[in-house]
Amino acid sequence: MNKKINTLLFILSATVFNIITTVLSFLLLLILYARLMKFLPEGAQVWSFPFIFIASIAISFFVYKIVLGFLIKKIEVEKYFDPIIKSRYRQKKGE
Repeated sequence: MNKKINTLLFILSATVFNIITTVLSFLLLLILYARLMKFLPEGAQVWSFPFIFIASIAISFFVYKIVLGFLIKKIEVEKYFDPIIKSRYRQKKGE
């Protein structure tokens, strides 16, 4: 496989991983909320669903950042992946 296909597959798999992580964290927080709902006051129950939604997105980004950092340390990025954004003002070697 060439670098462009590797980059495309990496982006697609990272996106799927991020979506799965978001859904799993949302479900886990929803289960936690269902168990703690009887201890919460009425006002907190109204705001809990938006909080769970935002918290699941934040958790997924945090997990994504950790996993991506681990992969970048293990894989030589320049060797296997094509740059997504190429610089217009690329410096020539020797300048």
